[in-house]
Amino acid sequence: MSGKLKITLTTNLTLVEQFQSTLSSRTSARQPTPTTTDEQTKDLDPLALLSASATALKSHVTKLSLLTLTSPFTASAVATTLSTLNQSVLPSLVTAALLVTPESHTAAFQSEIRILTSTALKELFLLVKEVQVVAEEKASKKGLDQSEKDTVTLAAGRVWEACDTLIDVATKGVVGFVVRRAEEYRALVRDAVEEIEAWDPDEEGDEFFDDLLDGDAGEDKAGDDSEDDEADEEGSAALHERKKDALRILKPIAQIYPAIITNRLKKAPVPLSPSATKVLETLMKNLRQIPEHIDEVAGALYEDDLDKYTRQVGKTKVCASKAISLVTLPWTVEQSPGDQETEGDKFTTWSKTWLKVVGEVSKSIDESLNSQAN
Repeated sequence: MSGKLKITLTTNLTLVEQFQSTLSSRTSARQPTPTTTDEQTKDLDPLALLSASATALKSHVTKLSLLTLTSPFTASAVATTLSTLNQSVLPSLVTAALLVTPESHTAAFQSEIRILTSTALKELFLLVKEVQVVAEEKASKKGLDQSEKDTVTLAAGRVWEACDTLIDVATKGVVGFVVRRAEEYRALVRDAVEEIEAWDPDEEGDEFFDDLLDGDAGEDKAGDDSEDDEADEEGSAALHERKKDALRILKPIAQIYPAIITNRLKKAPVPLSPSATKVLETLMKNLRQIPEHIDEVAGALYEDDLDKYTRQVGKTKVCASKAISLVTLPWTVEQSPGDQETEGDKFTTWSKTWLKVVGEVSKSIDESLNSQAN
């Protein structure tokens, strides 16, 4: 291996590891890479730069893999390609990722970008390690065998895939990211509600094994069995009523996802204002927590745990109400607590009706739960 190529390969591997460390650091949110300055980055569009850098990385990886696979191995050409990656492509990619901050793009989006960028760097590292192996062995070989070629091709393919994902997320931006996440949460809620709907409280337990355990008691337990049957009937009726109440409130809650996605998220202003970014941040938090609470509601139903059921239904309703309240007014209207009477749009009217209906259903459920507890 030539001295220049050896140095360039080592530099690339070291640089990639350093950049990965920088991206994983919690304190690097506002720190540009060492090769850039505030003056150079203050006017940059991070997502445009990220997309362009990922595209450039993909292009250079294509060139690097072809140079590695083509015989004879040209050390100078490989070194030149790696030098370009080291000096411009990788610094630009990482700089773009570091310019995505919670204040400008939400914490969730920042985390997604850092993870995807780190993935691209990890796959690049593995590819360059394969190139290093080829460079070290080229003196004793005229060409690569098929398995070696496949290894390099697969490594390059993983970098391309990581770059494509990064480009897609950067192109769609924060709004596209939030829409995708909201649709994922919607699917989770839909599945959980359908599972509760299909659940039959009467199928709980195993009567066959109960009969075996009680078999020795014979006729002496006839009176006890009668009392147990009566208690079981009352418990079953209570569970059926609780399931019915759960669905009465969970089904309207499930409706907020398509309504918010269509009427607010897909109409969010681009670029986002600081206030809109904060709204999206809090909105995502509540939309994410709803399926988590509904899973707990289902668990409480299956376990016949009234206290847990009551708490989780309440938490689910609170998160859904907060989510709706956050986006009741259109983005063009300043959303502040003092402007509740501000004229909005059709979704504003729908939101107020939804809040009223859910409030009434919740009150009815509380009354039902109180009667069951007593």
